[in-house]
Amino acid sequence: MTRPLTGEPLALDLVNTVWIDQGRRFDLFDEPDGLPDWLAGHDLPAADGALDPLLRARDAVRAALTGDEEPLNAVLARGSRRPVLRDGEPAVETLVDDPAWLPAWTAAADLVRLYAQRPDRVRKCANPECVLWFHDVSKNGSRRWCSMEICGNRAKTARFQETHRRRR
Repeated sequence: MTRPLTGEPLALDLVNTVWIDQGRRFDLFDEPDGLPDWLAGHDLPAADGALDPLLRARDAVRAALTGDEEPLNAVLARGSRRPVLRDGEPAVETLVDDPAWLPAWTAAADLVRLYAQRPDRVRKCANPECVLWFHDVSKNGSRRWCSMEICGNRAKTARFQETHRRRR
């Protein structure tokens, strides 16, 4: 099954590893290559034991998106970033208490970054049956759908059918 929405910022892409298609729930991490492909696609290390922390981070990010910040803060407590100099150049080093937590911590920290920039642009798809989230980068901030081709088109079709049903 092909994921319906990719290319979102890391935190949202993690949440979007679960999606609904025709009433069925899919989880990318249930696929044999799902986890390694997702990690590689985000240039994250494939540490042993990374799945459980990522599942916890995914739940924590989803909870934070709906107002429950405590699980996200618990994930963030597993690491930190500190400025360093390397060969005379400034850099930022990420420290985690367990290497398996690095991808999960990085995704959780990405949600904080998004909220620091434009929290109003982090949105859930307007289709009530859709579970996907996106970062609205449109010029006027009016994006409503995870995908105009999928959810947007379904809404337009439903409106059209309802309008014509009323006219009969």
